[in-house]
Amino acid sequence: MKDKFDLLEDRLLQWGFSLNEEQKDKFSDYYDLLIEWNQVMNLTAITEFDEVVEKHFLDSISLAAYIKLNEHWKIIDVGTGAGFPGIPLKIMFPGLRVLLADSLNKRVRFLNAVIDKLKLNHIEAVHCRAEELAHKHEYREQYDLCVSRAVANLSSLSEYCLPYVKEGGMFAAYKSAGIEKEIEESKNAVKLLGGKLRKVMQFQLADTEYLRSFVLIDKVKHTPNKYPRKAGTPVKDPL
Repeated sequence: MKDKFDLLEDRLLQWGFSLNEEQKDKFSDYYDLLIEWNQVMNLTAITEFDEVVEKHFLDSISLAAYIKLNEHWKIIDVGTGAGFPGIPLKIMFPGLRVLLADSLNKRVRFLNAVIDKLKLNHIEAVHCRAEELAHKHEYREQYDLCVSRAVANLSSLSEYCLPYVKEGGMFAAYKSAGIEKEIEESKNAVKLLGGKLRKVMQFQLADTEYLRSFVLIDKVKHTPNKYPRKAGTPVKDPL
């Protein structure tokens, strides 16, 4: 019988990464907790192991195949949900200092259970609205990298995320394919928020037709203090 981690290991090898036994154990425990907690709260519609590996674990880690992650970076995952992409990135790159931010307290409880079970260090989960946390001095423009797989248009997502990124850092948005119009409509927001579009990359995840995109935005100048606007406004009235 083939090892259940074959799909994960094979793709990681293609990207130049290896998976040790401790990391396998952490991914296995993460999956078990995801399925256990998913029975009492809505974390994911994807529950089969291979699908979770492909559409959550590999999708989360895939960023490292396209940009060089510095293990000393501070990263924030905005709208992390069940911990994607922040926790898989932390498992693969243990030196990262990670903040997982989500607006639902029950999801934060799940994230803390994962952090405890996997014995992860230098990672924290916080219950907050992204618009409010970004105005706190200890979080604002403190991160080398902001990542997000949250479901929001790029204009709104940029307003949520760019205020966390320090000048010289980067925001990486995980998006689906076919986002040309969304990118065009976000140009004003990105500029106002101190960002500059670096690159858009489309790729096929594993051996499927599951197409994904990364939108990489460099932080080139300070975000004006009035952004992000009050809760709900970035979605209702995108810049």
